[in-house]
Amino acid sequence: MLYYSRGSEHDNLNTDDLKQGLHAALETLGKRQKVLALPPDITRLHSRAGELTRYAWQYYGKAMTDVLPALGTHFAMTEPEIQKMFGDVPAGLFRIHDWRNGFATLGEVPPAYIREVSEGKLDWSWPAQVSKLIAEGGHDLILSFGQVVPHEVIGMASYNKNIFVGTGGSEGINKSHFLGACYGMERIMGRADTPVRKVLNYASDHFARHLPFVHALTVVGATQAGPVTRGLFISDDIECFHKACELALKVNFTMLDEPLKKVVVYLDPEEFKSTWLGNKSIYRTRMAMADGGELIVLAPGLKEFGEDKGIDRMIRKYGYVGTPKVLQLVQDNEDLRSSLGAAAHLIHGSTEGRFSVTYCPGSLTKQEIESVNMQHADLRTMMAQYDPKKLQNGPNTVAGEDIFYISNPGLGLWSTRARFK
Repeated sequence: MLYYSRGSEHDNLNTDDLKQGLHAALETLGKRQKVLALPPDITRLHSRAGELTRYAWQYYGKAMTDVLPALGTHFAMTEPEIQKMFGDVPAGLFRIHDWRNGFATLGEVPPAYIREVSEGKLDWSWPAQVSKLIAEGGHDLILSFGQVVPHEVIGMASYNKNIFVGTGGSEGINKSHFLGACYGMERIMGRADTPVRKVLNYASDHFARHLPFVHALTVVGATQAGPVTRGLFISDDIECFHKACELALKVNFTMLDEPLKKVVVYLDPEEFKSTWLGNKSIYRTRMAMADGGELIVLAPGLKEFGEDKGIDRMIRKYGYVGTPKVLQLVQDNEDLRSSLGAAAHLIHGSTEGRFSVTYCPGSLTKQEIESVNMQHADLRTMMAQYDPKKLQNGPNTVAGEDIFYISNPGLGLWSTRARFK
């Protein structure tokens, strides 16, 4: 059932709009005794999910007993990050998702279905795993907050991805990422109906109907003045996701007539601290890049490769070496076979030799960057040459050179018309 729907590509929902919209939906739901909130973490700071969680807490008061950020494999949020994103929501309500041990398996998507959606590329079952707090917490309402935006693993982010990946277990997360990588990222991004989404929908329909989920999804666009909220959709089924996807394609997708020869991307240091996240600069621009083009990534917060020590180790060991080589490495190495999420990331982050990537990191050294098959440049030098404060999103001319600037790759998808078919 759809409880709230507002949005257009020119709308601009302010704080009062979000609060009133959410509270109107919650009023329709009626009284609840024990509420769990599932927002994304600090890596989705611009989603407005932090504010929505705060408004839900203000509405329910003591009935909101738990807030579980959907970390996936990311690092747990720090106290300053929690305060920045969620304001005065009591710190004592926050729980930390343990993706290695703290999950329950609701059921198994059968191999025949995985074989069907992967076009025969994979032949194993997929475990529908969620946090034990979801499966065993006894809540009579689970509010899942998120932002729908083009995504490299699943096509369009959020909805049940927030649950089965954001609070999932290691096997479910790893296999979902690998399924997306094997199917092909450029066949997935910007599309609502993809193999990974089909698997998650199968799990929702067959194993999770007894759980009291309500989804509140935003659509956020990038402007010169900063992120702007274009839509809010709330339902207890997939309808809110479909409405948000329809709007996100208008708000977050930039279609180009010609490929881009030089792109400069800025990574907000509060949001992007690893290439696991920072490689959105590659994912979201790859369908727009010209053959032989250059992608420059200004990354002042970059201090590691993975958001998890084990994944960081895999990235350092194997590097971004292209799809055929990564698939061979998976066959030849047990540690990578046991970390298919890392393998998928290595595929996603590889340009297949079609264009170059130059990282300008705040903390990682030149040797570290080059060891994973990326180019390195000095951050201070490049920030002076391509000053984010002076650049506008889109085409710019810098010292006679034409570049295309993107202030936040997480808020969009860029492609030529020829590549998005």
